[in-house]
Amino acid sequence: QVQLVESGGGLVQAGDSLRLSCAASGRTFSRYAMGWFRQAPGKEREFVAVITGSGGSTDYAISVKGRFTISRDNAKNTVYLQMNSLKPEDTAVYYCAADRYIGVYRKPKSEADFGSWGQGTQVTVSS
Repeated sequence: QVQLVESGGGLVQAGDSLRLSCAASGRTFSRYAMGWFRQAPGKEREFVAVITGSGGSTDYAISVKGRFTISRDNAKNTVYLQMNSLKPEDTAVYYCAADRYIGVYRKPKSEADFGSWGQGTQVTVSS
């Protein structure tokens, strides 16, 4: 099991940027893919981005591709989500999550593949 703590959320205006961080502890961080999900009010939680354990490959939801960048620093056991050109529809609670399974090439997108979750951080984008 791994413990995850997100930070970096806040209230911004449309067009601004934010960087979320997720600090992990409890197991060998670099062996597991990491993902970001979000949940807007009244909606189901949805996939945002994922990165392989090495950080060599990423994938994104269509709605954020080209605006958001996921990265990781395995020396610091931390994964990041850089969010640029924010829109009001990006308003949500953002969660980081750790893959259940070890796999060099894994880039899961389903919630069921992630076994550990952070507590979430609120991002609010005003128009």
